[in-house]
Amino acid sequence: MYVRIMSRGDLRAAVATVVAAVDDLIACDSDLATAAELVEVLDELETLGCRLPAVRHRLLARLQVETTPAQMGAKNWKDVLAIRWRISHSEAHRRLTDAAVLAPRPPVTGPPLPPVLPAVAVAQEKGLINPEHVTVIRKSVEKLPGFVDTATREQFEVDLVRAAVGAGPKALHDTAELRLFLLDQDGPEPDDTDRARQRAVTKHPQRRDAMTDLKMVLTPEAWAVWEVLFARYAAPGMCNPDDPEPCTSGTPTQAQIDNDHRSLAQRQHDALLAIGRIALMSGDLGQLNGLPVSVIIRTTLQDLESRAGIGVTGGGTRLPIKDVIRMAAHAHYYLAVFDRATGSALNLFRAKRVASPAQRIMLIAREGGCTKPGCTVGAYGAQAHHLTDWAAGGLTNIDELGLACPPDNRSVKAGGWSTTMNNRHDVEWTPPPGLDTGQTRINTHHRPEVLLRPPNDEQPAEETKVESPAPTDPEPATSTSDPAEPGGPAPPGDQAA
Repeated sequence: MYVRIMSRGDLRAAVATVVAAVDDLIACDSDLATAAELVEVLDELETLGCRLPAVRHRLLARLQVETTPAQMGAKNWKDVLAIRWRISHSEAHRRLTDAAVLAPRPPVTGPPLPPVLPAVAVAQEKGLINPEHVTVIRKSVEKLPGFVDTATREQFEVDLVRAAVGAGPKALHDTAELRLFLLDQDGPEPDDTDRARQRAVTKHPQRRDAMTDLKMVLTPEAWAVWEVLFARYAAPGMCNPDDPEPCTSGTPTQAQIDNDHRSLAQRQHDALLAIGRIALMSGDLGQLNGLPVSVIIRTTLQDLESRAGIGVTGGGTRLPIKDVIRMAAHAHYYLAVFDRATGSALNLFRAKRVASPAQRIMLIAREGGCTKPGCTVGAYGAQAHHLTDWAAGGLTNIDELGLACPPDNRSVKAGGWSTTMNNRHDVEWTPPPGLDTGQTRINTHHRPEVLLRPPNDEQPAEETKVESPAPTDPEPATSTSDPAEPGGPAPPGDQAA
């Protein structure tokens, strides 16, 4: 593959020429063009759009040699692209992955090494294939078994590129799957490396009906563990939520077995829930960011009283309020509702650097997750963050703390990100100069209701003041010997935590 070596001035001049040409193109009047002329121009624009990513791949690869994400003020390269260009993390991941396999590789010494997928790189540079083709070929090459030798792997890539030149992404995908099947049907047995590469538990976005889809690819060992657990807890009559007193230990009665009309899939779902409750109630799961591993739900006192609305877990899962109340009624620890209550100290000033459990619960209630704009890490994966660094005199008070995931927490430093609290009690993040394009300063991912606020809707001082909360009297403790009851505290948030 031919790569022209250009100086810094040549590169800037070439980009300026492209910008000027695009300006001229946008200014052109197309009203007098015939259908044939329009099709011809669109064809040329499509080819040009297919070629431009090749330039971006080389520039991204070079940027990763010249600097680091930390020097640009981000925790990884996906963040650099997502923050600076306001693209999704999945799109940033796709661009970086394509650049890793289609751009010349920097050598330790000597000339640049060819791309990992040289045939794909050449075809893209000439505009013969589009980004969808690239994605199909890249993912298909990743599926090649470990026993495939280098020559066969290279020929597989060339064959797919040849097919892509005359076919769409769907036909190319079907061709790739057929070739993979023909290639592997007489191959050796899958080894541990191939199995380990494929293992996965994938959570899909929560549906509008609040259900969540999971996709699992389990290793033989993992399934062997769940196989016996399902044999015990998913047996007919076991863990049946329709029973007045579900059987979760011992042997179900014959009546419970006869009245169990659930499918195997439903019994396995209920067994999964029961096993999770047992684990939560065991008390052997340790701590997560300073709190016992438990379900924490935030909602409002008004929703609890009206039995309408939703609660949101520390991981961002939406729960109907009736489920919140049912879980709270059997919580292993307590349900504490905070509505201008007093009791647990929320202001530690300089007495302690580490936030108290009461403060952590209130942070979960107030923010729901990492407060850095664009970060989707929920409260379960976030830490209490001093808006003013503790070493610089920051106070451990609720109005001077926010939630931040560990990488974002570490990104706040001199020359990097900075954080402040505005008069609405929103944590604002100011990017370093290399990433600051005037983007939003607050994160609305965990609190979309913030987007509905009027722009000048200021709260009176007495309304925004955060009072010290005190837990209500705990619910009667549920015996840990009865795993049918859900485990973990469920402190709701906002006005309840």
